[in-house]
Amino acid sequence: MTIDPLPELPAGAFSKQDPSDDLAFYAPPRLVTHIDKGAVAALTACYRERLPENSQVLDLMSSWISHLPFDRTYANVVGHGMNAEELAANRRLDRWFVQNLNRETSLPLDDRSFDAALCCVGAQYLQQPVAVFTDVRRVLAPDSPFIVSFSNRCFPTKAVAIWRSLDTNGHAALIRLYLERAGFRDITVELLADGGASDPLVAVIGNA
Repeated sequence: MTIDPLPELPAGAFSKQDPSDDLAFYAPPRLVTHIDKGAVAALTACYRERLPENSQVLDLMSSWISHLPFDRTYANVVGHGMNAEELAANRRLDRWFVQNLNRETSLPLDDRSFDAALCCVGAQYLQQPVAVFTDVRRVLAPDSPFIVSFSNRCFPTKAVAIWRSLDTNGHAALIRLYLERAGFRDITVELLADGGASDPLVAVIGNA
């Protein structure tokens, strides 16, 4: 019998308004940013501070842009996403792959092969978040950060029910819970942009 990693959440917490195939939904390329310039700048500053130069970086649930600082050099940036055209347009990715994490939670990546992992405005769509985050921890070297950021935007029909029911503080607590159950430690919540002059942006960061 499979043990529920989040038994305290209500039944149907990870249901979606639109249960159709996610790959079909994301098939049309969307070459847009999902947060505004101010929030992007705040996230880039966070990455500049947190990601070591010449490191191996996994950009999970990526798109045509990774928001990495252009004044930093990384040894290898591997992108994952749902649309091949978007990923191919991302100039920061050295290689990439398409995978529906709601169907297959195991990443085709070696153990302890990355020095950092990123997930920008994507956690709200995961239906098996603890399984995905656990596999992210598997591919991270010890003490490497996993930076999970979110704003107040989403595709509501594809966001899970529990996400749609919560406010910003609830979203941060939910991601912290995902990270804790996946085995991450030293988890912090950082307000990167308060929403006054730009989109709000929060990062929840755990160490492998």
